[in-house]
Formats: sequence, C-alpha cells, structure tokens
Amino acid sequence: MLKKILGVALVAAVSVSSSIASDKINGAGASFPAPLYYDWAFNYKKETKNLVNYQSIGSGGGIKQITKRIVDFGASDKPLDSKKLGAAKLLQFPAVIGSIVVAFNVDGIADETLKLSNDVVADIFAGKITSWNDPKIAANNSGLKLPNQKIIVVHRSDGSGTTYNFTYYLSGSSQNWKNSFGTGKAVDWAVGIGGKGNEGVANLVKQTPYSIGYIENAYKEKNNLSAAILKTANGKWVKATEDNFKAAAKYASWTKEDNFYAMLALQPGDTSYPIVAATFILLPTETPAMNKKVTEFYDYAFKNGDASAKKLGYIPLPEATKKMIREYWAANIK
Repeated sequence: MLKKILGVALVAAVSVSSSIASDKINGAGASFPAPLYYDWAFNYKKETKNLVNYQSIGSGGGIKQITKRIVDFGASDKPLDSKKLGAAKLLQFPAVIGSIVVAFNVDGIADETLKLSNDVVADIFAGKITSWNDPKIAANNSGLKLPNQKIIVVHRSDGSGTTYNFTYYLSGSSQNWKNSFGTGKAVDWAVGIGGKGNEGVANLVKQTPYSIGYIENAYKEKNNLSAAILKTANGKWVKATEDNFKAAAKYASWTKEDNFYAMLALQPGDTSYPIVAATFILLPTETPAMNKKVTEFYDYAFKNGDASAKKLGYIPLPEATKKMIREYWAANIK
C-alpha cells in the first residue's frame, strides 16, 4: 500500500500541469515520518488538487536543504533549539509522534519474545556484545534458543534524526555509550554496516541473518520484522505497542515560546515505551505566502489524518497541541 501511495505521488509530481504548478509544495527531510507524509499528500492532492512533493533524505539533509532554501519546508526528527532556529531564521512545529524499535533478524526467535535491556542494547551497538548467545543476552531470555552467531549491527549511514533520538536513548541508558559515542545525527559507530534512511536499515535487517538495527515502527510493520522487548525508564519490560507508545507520548510538554522543542525518550511510567520521538517541520521566516500553503496542508492533516497515522503505527498529536500549533502559525506567519 505504501509503495502504491509513493508511486502515485511520484507520478503526480511528473505529470502535474502548469496550471497548478504554483500550488506545488516541495519538502524534504526525515525518513521517520515519510510513509505518513506520502499518505497525507496523496489524500490532500485527491481532495484539493494541490501537490505536496516530499523527499525522504534524512533529517540532516532536510535541515541542510531548508537552511539553504532549496525546499519550501524541511523535516527533522531532531528538534532545533531556539538559538539555532533564530540563526537560520526558521520556524518549527511538531507534526506527529512516532517510535523507534530495535528490530532483529534471528531465525527461530519471534516478534515480541526477545528481551534486551537498555544497557545491553547500548553494548551491542558499541561493539561490546558481539554474539547472540552472550551471557548478558541469555540472562533475560532463558526460554529462548540463542544461536552462537555473530551479531550484525545495522545503523544509519546518513545524518539522521532517528539516529539522534536513538543515541539520546542510548546515552541515557549507558554511561559507556554517553562517554564514548554520545548523542548526534551521526556518530562514529564502532561496528556494523550502514543503510540510508529508515528504508535502508529496514531492508538490510530483513535481508541479513543475525542482524539488528533501529528503525521507526512503521518500517518494522511494513517489512514484517521482529522487534525486541525493551525496558522503561522505570525498569519494567515493555513491548513495542500502540498503548505503550501513547503512555510515553502523554508526557510531551510543548510550549510555543520554545518553538515546541522537546525530547520524548525515556519518559517516566511503568508502561512508557523508552524510544518515542516527535518529528518536526521547519519553515523559513521570510516566506509567509508559501508558509501559509504548507500550514494549510498540515492543518488538513491534523483535521483528517489521524486515522492514517494510527493505521501506520504513529501517534497523532493531542488536540490541545494542534490548537497550540495553530496559534503559533497565526502569531508567526503574517
């Protein structure tokens, strides 16, 4: 279904007539929300004839392209603080909430059966745990037959907001990770192979036996991958489910004054999934006419796109947050 939506969007981009070219909106950035943006854009064009052309190039690329004014809007899973927004003359607001899962491909181990504590996840991606039957993994998985096979780590090869949120989670889970690698859109990985975008990582995990990688939940669902059970910040085991994503998302605290800057990983609560993240839209301050077109699209999505978001595994923004965003638009786009 997602391939069909994307295909239609690309065909529309090629065949759009000159009579509606002025209504075309170009955006680029995060792969994290791309399946949802394609769906929203498909329905928006069907109802309004206006085209939203979105390119999934990673958050780093989205920030670069909007900073250079190559596109009409950028998209990033890494929020920018007010100082950086001011320097680049950008506005920022969240569009939807998603979750990052630790996906794996190990024959004989099913979805939602493998338990990986957060410090163990950090040690795997740091190259300290290298075998699937390592004692630290076996300690929490007594009922599973863990193979004596090398773990193949898969990570992002491009600048990525997904990586930023994942490494933020790892830094909060492991002092070794924090000291050795830290948090960033790109880090110096100790081990592993790189894939471009969530799409690339998901494909590599799917095709590579004994692999493990981090991807947005929609890509896990689309590719029928398995995800590990992780631990909440409170130390409780928690599955990658909609209810557990929502349990973490409810702790989001947005303010217009901070341009909605917020990190949502490792929230409190016994059922709060530990790697939840919002994804953001970036707009130039000097293009109010185009900004109004972009926000009309997102206003349409806020009013009509919640069902699509839920179907694809995302968490829609609360109505109170949507109201706050509309107030932000009114105050900053004139």
